[in-house]
Amino acid sequence: MYKHKHITFQILFLLVLAMPLLGMAQYEIPEKPEFQTSVYDEEIKLLSPSEKSYLEDKLIRYSDSTSTQIVIAIISSTNGEYINYLGAQWGEKWGIGQADKDNGIFILLARDDRKINISTGLGTEHLLTDAMSKRIINNDIIPYFKRNDYYGGLNRATDAIFEVMTGEYQGTRQTSDDGSPIGFLFFLAIIFIIFVITISKSNGGNGGSGGHRSGSGGLLEAIILSNLGRGSYSKGSSGGFGGFGGGSSGGGFGGGFGGGSFGGGGASGGW
Repeated sequence: MYKHKHITFQILFLLVLAMPLLGMAQYEIPEKPEFQTSVYDEEIKLLSPSEKSYLEDKLIRYSDSTSTQIVIAIISSTNGEYINYLGAQWGEKWGIGQADKDNGIFILLARDDRKINISTGLGTEHLLTDAMSKRIINNDIIPYFKRNDYYGGLNRATDAIFEVMTGEYQGTRQTSDDGSPIGFLFFLAIIFIIFVITISKSNGGNGGSGGHRSGSGGLLEAIILSNLGRGSYSKGSSGGFGGFGGGSSGGGFGGGFGGGSFGGGGASGGW
């Protein structure tokens, strides 16, 4: 009996000692900034000025085009706070996204903790699901972070989110063998090319001149170049979004954050 009381007293004593530490562990979310933009890296300045400016400009252009606000915040540590909870609370406090659409997405990177979180607004969860967020973190972000290429990981993360929101996401080359019928599509492409070449030869024989063959060859060339153009988008380059209007280097969201809400959706991962 005495032994049990002694153990209970020790547990209570440790809890009393730990209470100040638990209080210190809470991360204080900054107040919503007056100038509301897409990338926040003031604490540790992980990104170079040019890298920050590029990401910021790209996300502002995306918001101008779609009204979906994607915000990145980089901190050293969550101070023991669960990063999923912190990310959702942060996005809610700042009101990222539009109030009538809840279309905000918040990316929180805690470098020293080696953790990253993607939190989704209530209006984006049906597209950027928890499982999809986890897939992007594991397959598209963490491989860069393991090489200490934080800019590369964040840049790829934003491109992957763009692709998900438009139904274009296929994952990186590392995940190309996840059951997608790449071999079958390649076989169909070969058959199609053979068909076009056959038609080209047939037209050439009927017309009796090389002009028809040149015309069909031009068609084949156009098809190949068109496919190459679409392929450049799937590599995750931001060039596919270069035509979006608005936004400039160091610019902010037009009208600021719109008061969007977050319901706790998203995912996190570490490396």
